[in-house]
Parts: sequence; C-alpha cells; structure tokens
Amino acid sequence: MLRPEQKLVIHFHEQIDKLNGKMGHGVLRYSRNPVACAIDFNHGGRSTRELLGFGPDVPVVSSVEAAFEHGGEALVLGMAPSGGRLPPEMVAEVDRAVTGGMSVVNGLHEQLSPRYPDLAAGQWIWDIRQEPTGLDIASGRAAELTNLRALLVGTDMAVGKMTAGLEIWHAALERDIRAEFLASGQIGILISGQGIPLDAIRVDYACGAVEQMVLQAAAAELVIVEGQGSLLHPGSTSTLPLLRGTCPTHLILCHRAGMTELDTVGVTVKVPPLNEVIDLYQDVASACGLYPRPVIAAIALNTAHLADGDAARAVAQVADATGRLTVDPVRGGAGALVDALMA
Repeated sequence: MLRPEQKLVIHFHEQIDKLNGKMGHGVLRYSRNPVACAIDFNHGGRSTRELLGFGPDVPVVSSVEAAFEHGGEALVLGMAPSGGRLPPEMVAEVDRAVTGGMSVVNGLHEQLSPRYPDLAAGQWIWDIRQEPTGLDIASGRAAELTNLRALLVGTDMAVGKMTAGLEIWHAALERDIRAEFLASGQIGILISGQGIPLDAIRVDYACGAVEQMVLQAAAAELVIVEGQGSLLHPGSTSTLPLLRGTCPTHLILCHRAGMTELDTVGVTVKVPPLNEVIDLYQDVASACGLYPRPVIAAIALNTAHLADGDAARAVAQVADATGRLTVDPVRGGAGALVDALMA
C-alpha cells in the first residue's frame, strides 16, 4: 500500500479553499509523505501556501495531466462531494490517473477498487472506509485500563478535533511520553497509519471497534482518541460509540471561535454555553455513575479564521467565560494541553 517515499497528489476538485476540502487540508498539513502538487479546477497556477497559509508550499495545477509533470505517484481524493459520490468530472480524473499509473487513496464511502480490477504491478486502490474484520460487541473493558485516555469531543462536526489530537500527540512524543494517536476517520488513518473508519462500521459493532482499538494501545501511557461529530448535532452517530468504547479518563472540548450555531446542519441549532456542553459530555460519558466520570482537561479553540489579535482575544474570552484552560493548539502549541492531561 502507501509507501513513505511515494509522492502524493491531492485532488480538491473545486474545494481547496472550502471546509469540504478538509481531507486534503489534513494531508497537506500532517502527511509524512512528500506532496508533489495539489489539483483544483479553479485555482491552477497558484500555490497552497498562497491559498491556505499552512503546510508545505506546493504548486496547484488544474488537471491530472499536469500532476504527472510534477512526479505524482498516488492520487489522494481530498474533497468531500455532496452525497459522498464522485461527480462525473472527478470519475474521469481518477480514470486518467489510474490509466497513467497512479495509485489512489480514497476516503469516500463510494468504493473505487471494483472499478479498476486490472492494475499494474505495484499499483493499488486504497478504499479507507472499509469495516475491519473480527469485530465484537463492546463490554466496557477500556474502563479497566490504567493509562490515560483522552477523547477529543466537539460542539460540531469539523471544528478541529483531529487537528487538536494530532498536535497533542506530536507534543507528547516530543516530551518522550509513550503516546498513541488512534484515528477514527479516514483522514487520521491516512496520516497516522492506524485506526478505524468508524462511520463505515455497522452500528452494533461501533462501540466494540473503538474498544478493541483502545485495548490494543494498552501499553501506551497516553492514548489520544480522535473524536467524530458532536452530541449536539442531529445527524451525528459516531460520538456515543467513541465515548463508550474509549471510557475516557479525560475529554478535550473542541470549538470554533465565535460559533453560536452549528455550521454543518441545514437547520438552526444553537450552541449552548460551553460549560453546559461540558456537563453534557461528562454526564453522557459517566452514564449516571456506571462508568468513570472523565475530567475536562481543557478547551481547544479553533481560531484559524481569525487574525492574530482577534484570535488571542477569542482564547481569552472563552477562558474567562468557562474558567477553563483554553488553547489554540495550532497557533499556541499543544504543550499546555499535554501538561493538563498529564497533571
């Protein structure tokens, strides 16, 4: 499958500067593989640093043909199309990539490997969203572990749970802490090389899949579990399995600065005061005392959309309003979050 030296091409379709480009954004910021170029139909001739302001500065081209000229070896589908299916123009792009010899990293629900049965030697299609084998029903065994288990939870989808988790993981490793990052989504799996695609797992086995993953990391001093969705979101199904399967000792609440309503749902859902959201997560995690009540270590505040001065004020305002440690782990580093978890 994907080798560390293979050069990636991240295909954003037309979403490089939009929230639905988060698969590609995560790969650009954190992938250990070199990124040869990005593709976006609307921004050919520009660069990722110019458009996004983070990650390596790689050229943006407007087609797969141009990506071959930059030495691309594996095409990463870095966008989230409406309905989870590739539009016709993207199917044609993937066809051209495969015909030209590229392998494909696919994080969509739509499986692509059946479309390409005759690949060249060394060529592959990685459909990340596939249910693992050997799953069982959860039994709460993670609560018996003696390590620290930190689960990232959020006020909404796409508020930075994976990013905060990866930043904490890297900061912990820099301090020689035996830490593991357990991915629960396709982006984190691609970046870290391990985890489960939780939204591809049948609901009866979802808690058990999380529990199995956490138990396998029992030797780690600190286990950081990537969160998904939100208990506030009417369409979110992954948050409760993560709470039950992890039996977390600590929670870190992730929130986008200034967000008063959920951004990822088509109806108005207001965000309650953050301390009430914290109480909700602790109450659900402990289930009336049946399971350990996790500690809220801190709030990870996503200020990516703000200028530096506004970001600093937003962090201070949330800290004052909640009385809790508040950090933007990208802007300010995750060291304080690691300190809070290890205290």
